[in-house]
Amino acid sequence: MAEKKTSVNENRLAPMKKSAPRGKALLISLIPAVIGLFFLASPAGATGSAEKGRAIAEKHCSRCHVVGAHNPMGGIGSTASFQMIAKMPDYLERFQTFYARRPHPAFLRIPGVPRWSNLPAYAAEFSITLDQVDDIVAFVKTLEKMPIRRKKRRPQNQRR
Repeated sequence: MAEKKTSVNENRLAPMKKSAPRGKALLISLIPAVIGLFFLASPAGATGSAEKGRAIAEKHCSRCHVVGAHNPMGGIGSTASFQMIAKMPDYLERFQTFYARRPHPAFLRIPGVPRWSNLPAYAAEFSITLDQVDDIVAFVKTLEKMPIRRKKRRPQNQRR
């Protein structure tokens, strides 16, 4: 009886075939790969227009975030300001992939990127392109050196 030969690659894939996710789990497991593809489409060296990025951020992002000098007392309080995020060591990755990070997929649309769920958006939806993501990143790079404005605290006995 002839013995079936298996390649090295088949042996490596055998455990994966047994535990491969099904249905929704498979779709969810593909999300990091899709994000990775878009991250490659928007490399760290990509150039965008800082001026266009500022306009996009002021129009859409300032609903929740403090964006530069545009709305220094704005934002919703539970979100970091653009300046604060720009001080983080991984800020470029955060801004290059923000559209795939919670809560943005619930209301932000990028042409060609499928919705993560059929649940309704809890904020007004808007759409931008990957080129506009590069514009936002270019704008954020201008915020790296901008100081973070902090509110001065009143002494305890002077509070109303």
